[in-house]
Amino acid sequence: MENTAWSRPEADRAGTPLLLMLHGYGSSEVRMAELFGSMPKGFTCAAPRGPLDVGGARGWFLLDCFLDNDFAEVIGAASRLLAWLDTGTARHGFSSMSLLGFSQGMAMATTLLRLRPAAFTAAVGLSGFVLHNELLAAMEPLEPKIPFLWARDAADPVINPDATAFTAEWLAANTDLQQARYGGLGHNTGPAELRDAASFLTGHVPGSFMPSP
Repeated sequence: MENTAWSRPEADRAGTPLLLMLHGYGSSEVRMAELFGSMPKGFTCAAPRGPLDVGGARGWFLLDCFLDNDFAEVIGAASRLLAWLDTGTARHGFSSMSLLGFSQGMAMATTLLRLRPAAFTAAVGLSGFVLHNELLAAMEPLEPKIPFLWARDAADPVINPDATAFTAEWLAANTDLQQARYGGLGHNTGPAELRDAASFLTGHVPGSFMPSP
């Protein structure tokens, strides 16, 4: 995809594990690129820009305050991402693919997982949610159930209680779920959360750990 931020130059990506990092609504790939340094050094991190213009920022699909969405938009965005991943994997020979999504990016990451459950090694969702959709649910429960870390503030003011309850139910049924909660985080990311995400990924993705020089 155009306007993708990468943690490594193209010549250094071959054979590395890929971490696809998906930004939230009203954000951009620049925000996710700021988190590259907090991730395990063995990864090639890639942060693509969402296709939707949100007042000069970006998103993956139109979203209202109730987190309702147009399913055709969701599938369109997910299909473009999967096609881009196929091209990148063929070009660079990534050893594996894992996911990290913040807010709406977690909804997009779990949609990719629902469409191709065997394609990903591990996933992290930060302050996010899973889409409630009957068409996707027809293919569930997912197999295999990959390791998934759901990290959030229980008092997150953005993700409503119904969305949180559905997300908890869906993740428990469809992933090998671990949860972490952080008081005072709000709808944001924080140092302790990012350290836990990095530790989780290191433990589940071969090749993601690289000793400091």
